[in-house]
Amino acid sequence: MADKEIQALQGMNALLYVRLLKNAEKEDGQLIPMQTSLSFDPQRDSDSTATKSGNVATTSSIETELKAEFIDNISKISDDLYESLLNNERVEVWKINKDRVNATGQYFAWYMRGVVTEDSNDNDADDNSTREVTFTVDGTPKRGWLTLPESAQEELDYVFRGIGKVSDGDSAGQGVAFNSDADRGTGASQAGDAAGKGK
Repeated sequence: MADKEIQALQGMNALLYVRLLKNAEKEDGQLIPMQTSLSFDPQRDSDSTATKSGNVATTSSIETELKAEFIDNISKISDDLYESLLNNERVEVWKINKDRVNATGQYFAWYMRGVVTEDSNDNDADDNSTREVTFTVDGTPKRGWLTLPESAQEELDYVFRGIGKVSDGDSAGQGVAFNSDADRGTGASQAGDAAGKGK
């Protein structure tokens, strides 16, 4: 059997979602808006002791450094990050990679819990205000697959809407998104239909 082609993962498709742990029963995890960079660095320190039979290695527990930089903004999640730092509130964090999808359409993700331990804010006169948030992660990050809610797609990129009014019962404004498999090559001219009916 031929080997699969190796696929590169794009940095722009690695996204961080966060939720205050105390809100787990009340709300979905939320995307940090306007992310510009994301650093995920699990590591295990090691040491070795010289013996007469050779070196003996020892290793420590996993420690994970997690940092996210984003353009400062007015959003609930940006305030929740301050809440975690100022009040020592624990958070749940998901590092999701949209390039890696399983057979059921779920995205690969790392799941972590911890607290915000640093929130650096830069405000240069000729640029957007930015924040770099550092998380201290408890224990070992867990790997898995998750489903993004429909609202998440609209946070990442707007979706097609019709020109009708948008309401709770019709979030698409009487529109239907183009289906690249089913809709290619379909449709007919109304003028052509009218001419056919006149025959």
